[in-house]
Amino acid sequence: MTDRVMRFLDFHRKREYRADRREINYPEINAGKFRQNAINFSAVVKAERPILYEDDIFGFNRSVKNVCDYNIYYDLTNFTPDYGWALSTGFDAVRAELSNRMNSSGDERREFFAAAIEHIDAVYEIVDKYRAYAFEEGNVELYNALATVPRLAATDYYQALVFMKIMIYTFRASHLNHVTLGRFDQYMYPYFLQSQKNGMTKEQLTELTELFFISINLDTDLYNGVQQGDNGQSMVLGGCTADREDVYNRLSDIIMDSSLELCLIDPKINLRVNKNTPRERFVKCTCLTQKGLGFPQYCNDDVVIPGLVKLGYSYEDACEYAVAACWEFIIPAESYEISNIVTMNFPLAVRRATICSLPASDNFEQFMVSVKQSIFDFFETLKDEAAAKRVEYMKSPNPFASLFIRGCRQKNLDITELGAKYNNDGVHGLGIAPAADALAAIKKTVFDEKSVDKTQLVQALECNFEGCDELRSRLLNCPKMGNNDKYVDEICDEMLDFYAGIVDNVPNSAGGVFRAGTGGSMDYIYMSENVGATADGRLAGQPYPSSFSPSIGVKTDGPLSVIKSFTRFDMTRIINGGPLTIELHANVFRNRMGVEKVADLVRAFVFLGGHQLQLNSVSREKLLDAQAHPEKYPDLIVRVWGWSGYFNELDLAFQNHIIARTEYNL
Repeated sequence: MTDRVMRFLDFHRKREYRADRREINYPEINAGKFRQNAINFSAVVKAERPILYEDDIFGFNRSVKNVCDYNIYYDLTNFTPDYGWALSTGFDAVRAELSNRMNSSGDERREFFAAAIEHIDAVYEIVDKYRAYAFEEGNVELYNALATVPRLAATDYYQALVFMKIMIYTFRASHLNHVTLGRFDQYMYPYFLQSQKNGMTKEQLTELTELFFISINLDTDLYNGVQQGDNGQSMVLGGCTADREDVYNRLSDIIMDSSLELCLIDPKINLRVNKNTPRERFVKCTCLTQKGLGFPQYCNDDVVIPGLVKLGYSYEDACEYAVAACWEFIIPAESYEISNIVTMNFPLAVRRATICSLPASDNFEQFMVSVKQSIFDFFETLKDEAAAKRVEYMKSPNPFASLFIRGCRQKNLDITELGAKYNNDGVHGLGIAPAADALAAIKKTVFDEKSVDKTQLVQALECNFEGCDELRSRLLNCPKMGNNDKYVDEICDEMLDFYAGIVDNVPNSAGGVFRAGTGGSMDYIYMSENVGATADGRLAGQPYPSSFSPSIGVKTDGPLSVIKSFTRFDMTRIINGGPLTIELHANVFRNRMGVEKVADLVRAFVFLGGHQLQLNSVSREKLLDAQAHPEKYPDLIVRVWGWSGYFNELDLAFQNHIIARTEYNL
């Protein structure tokens, strides 16, 4: 780490810069169908005052506190732009092409093109502000770079990084929710190589990368969404070509080294792997987990790519996949996927079937028919909910963002006019493990052992097990997912088989299809709060596990047993995304042998056919101390659901959930 990086990192950690920000009022005018977003962005630009910190060679640090104000549910979300196109084209050429198209178009298209041009002109305004300020401050590097980008194509790695920072700033200030960084090591690699050819050393290239990473961490508090840190700055490394060639490169390695050295929450790294990924790469990645960063998140190409093809993606596009802000699989530059549009609440569906249909069921097979009907009915409701949400999403056109989608550029359509190649909707799969655990408990106690009366169980659920401690204890001791126990795992397989069958490739209201997934985002807290007691022994309101993971408090035979339980099903059939999350005690990583054991555990997950995995290095003792003495742990990082954040900036419910998760040793 160079002295300049150390100073900038220290400046970031003090967080004193957060006091510089102020709020503005956005203009309330009837701007027509396409212009409102450009007008709001222009208001930010006019109010913005350039800020350059010491050792900051990127700028575009927002002084407007409410720059990210947007409708979190209905503005463009989980968006992965065509960064490579912008970097290699420059906005001058884009603006000229828009002007030509506008002059030969009808009124509505003219408004669309005019709004995009207005947006680009506002970008130029803030760029010119920063260039003038960089000159005043003697920031020669940034001053010179802004003579080229973003008007012209980037010519080297530093210019490309500056262009990226401008785009990140512009997207966030343009009311885009969760703008991801996509396959950064792929579209940035030509510029990296050019700088290397120009004589830059590995150390200099690493310094640029680290300064850029610190720069994008300066705004982690500005996202006004569910939790601080949930800002969408995910980055995908590695992967393969359509010929299955490994594309992990020298820049990928520098990014890993930089993240390991800086220990920051952004970028949130996702690593694409497969059965041929070298073991030493898994070991290197495990060192990041050892640091407590909660990433990389692993995505298995051997499962994800064929799974996407089953959903109608071309093989070539599937090989280009990235992840959304958390873990949903999306295609950069080609898609307007609302990958988290609705959520299947499995414990609720099973509970409804239990209360309504269990007393009349003569056997478990008959009861499962009712469970499947409950899941089917739930999805029918979700389809209507998704269609209604799509209507709301269509009310927020964004001509500037649409430029970064190939189909929109080619068709002269806004992204809300379905100009993208893929317009699919993702269904989160919430509480899969507790739902399967509940079904296993019913099968065992009601039908196999006949030790629990059906009506008695229903009454216990309705009264939240009040006065039913012995019954609840019996349910809690039934087979649970995470132990490689066929009794419960096969029930889960049957449930997932039905779920995938009724969801995948069903047409949505946007000309795309639905995609079944295994994630649950923040809903493992929020959607569980109003669900009554369930037959696995869970009390009313108790949270579900995060995504595709064992239930909270379940004792298992260890992480390998967990992996075996959660890789039984053919995950190519349920590929919207949603990782298995495993918490490992920090002591596991105390020496090289422990690191290598964890690396081999990840490899086992890949070879067993898992689709997505994230690991947390935790110490319950440290987390409890951080709750009691937050001032001692300002930089303590944890994995939340599909992203890493600072523990002390999380709501208490999420802190407690992380503390309650089972931590494993090896």
